Amino acid sequence: MTTPTDRESTLPRWDLSDLYAGLDDPAIARDIESCAAEARAFATQYKGQVAQLSGEALADAIAAYQTCDERMGRLHAYAQLRFATEATQDEVGRFSQMIQERLNKIASDIMFFTLEINRMADDRLEACLADTSLNHWAPFLRAVRLTRPYQLADDVEKVLLEKDVTGRAAWVRLFDETQAAMTVSLDGAVKPLGDALNRLSDPDRARRKDAADAVHTTLSRHQHVLTMVTNVLSKDKAIEDQLRGYARPDSSRHLANFIAPEIVDTLVETVTRNYENLSHRYYRLKARWLGLDSLSHWDRNAPLTQDETAQISWKDARQIVTDAYQDFDPILGEMARDFLDKDWIDAAPYPGKSAGAFAHPVTPAVHPYLLLNYHGKVRDVMTLAHELGHGLHQILAGRQGYLQSATPLTLAETASVFGEMLVFRRLVANEKDKVRRRHMIAAKIEDMLNTVVRQVAFYKFEREVHAARQDGELSAAQLGEIWLKTQRDSLGPAITLDESYSIYWSYVPHFIHAPFYVYAYAFGDCLVNALYQLYQQGHPDFTRKYRALLEAGGTQSHKELLAPFGIDLTDPTFWQKGLDVISGLIDALEDEALEERQPAA
Repeated sequence: MTTPTDRESTLPRWDLSDLYAGLDDPAIARDIESCAAEARAFATQYKGQVAQLSGEALADAIAAYQTCDERMGRLHAYAQLRFATEATQDEVGRFSQMIQERLNKIASDIMFFTLEINRMADDRLEACLADTSLNHWAPFLRAVRLTRPYQLADDVEKVLLEKDVTGRAAWVRLFDETQAAMTVSLDGAVKPLGDALNRLSDPDRARRKDAADAVHTTLSRHQHVLTMVTNVLSKDKAIEDQLRGYARPDSSRHLANFIAPEIVDTLVETVTRNYENLSHRYYRLKARWLGLDSLSHWDRNAPLTQDETAQISWKDARQIVTDAYQDFDPILGEMARDFLDKDWIDAAPYPGKSAGAFAHPVTPAVHPYLLLNYHGKVRDVMTLAHELGHGLHQILAGRQGYLQSATPLTLAETASVFGEMLVFRRLVANEKDKVRRRHMIAAKIEDMLNTVVRQVAFYKFEREVHAARQDGELSAAQLGEIWLKTQRDSLGPAITLDESYSIYWSYVPHFIHAPFYVYAYAFGDCLVNALYQLYQQGHPDFTRKYRALLEAGGTQSHKELLAPFGIDLTDPTFWQKGLDVISGLIDALEDEALEERQPAA
């Protein structure tokens, strides 16, 4: 039998030597000094002069700005990647802080550039844009100018940037280090928190409850710190939002995503209206299958059968995922093999490593890196497909250059969720056993509910927390009340959420790292449902259009990117169509459950 230790030894660990040889690599100091020198030279040449530049000179200035910013991005990525796997190592924490402080100082020397771009009169910028040499940078300029109404005086912007290392960034670091150091007591041994979270999908209900109790005990032990971090960051955001004049706590996120708040509001309202038809209905069905009157929160991700707990080796997982991408598009399949054949993935779970998973871009000249915590379950295979989708997207978008490769979060989730769908459809198509196929579909429904319903509930939790924080600091009990309310509404009466669940909000990193990020998951899932339907229907030249969407990075708006597919996000029925895909899967499961209860003729 394969033990967890044996499994970990066979899983890939990433090799960051593509960036630097180690924390003491002399190239780090050289690159920091080169960045500083470039920033000083850039400021000497352009500070106070941007408004007078010709179109060609402005294009040259943006290119020079990108070169400096990209070198800093490489340093920043290395520090973050080391911290993600070694957050409990003091040396790594100090290194990460040193890099952040040095880069913030360098960034303060060149931040004048975008501030001066925003102070250019519209007619002056239009005159510059008439020069064809500036055509390539039009998307960058458009993105910069979006922040124009919210820009503060230069000295205030500089203070906010330089104070960040002892303000917001310091609190985020505290959260990360606290979470990475969290351990639980399971089976008479001390284990990482992630082991208990993973056990919430164990087939044995008693083991699931033990894991849930262990999670609650550990989170409770850190309750003071986690509550303090949440309060400080919420207040910090409110202060800056007020200074800049944002209308709502989520306004800056919508602006960064190039999306109108009305579209997000419609998405959230539509999902909320469908709670009963989706999650409430499904969990009633699941409770019956498990033979329970109602589900406890530790039953939500319980497998329906022992078959679901079968271990999938890393070798098999990589083959499943590679084949799915290869069959869809040989170009993407070849790119996927690069991630899996080279040391670009860190998949083994171990103490001190960040929980969850992510794909981290570096620069267009360097490939992204993927972090997973692979336990050999079907969900882990889907997570591999998800993060690989992000990685492929980041490589393709990198062709736009460092400044224009970043994709709005709403579209950043498109490639990842689409990758999951490719793998899911392949698994179902290859499964001949009717019962196992049904359970695969049930597992996919649960993933979709987690992606759509649960993330919208997370978003509503954030909105209520930020609103309540305006009246003063929130206690852990108050945060727990908001959490239980939003989660009960979304999951429905078939799941009992008791007080032991009230602190589970505190381990969700998105609330800390990227406020209001979470609605992007629901956005991406509904969009992928629409795109996948077009793919199945044989939409003309779909694969090439899809790849072009990913290659665009941040150079086009949602409207421009989706126009080739005939998708209009302002259509009030669009989101409902995406949710109907989930509803249809639940319909099919209900029909089968009804057949099983019918007496034989």
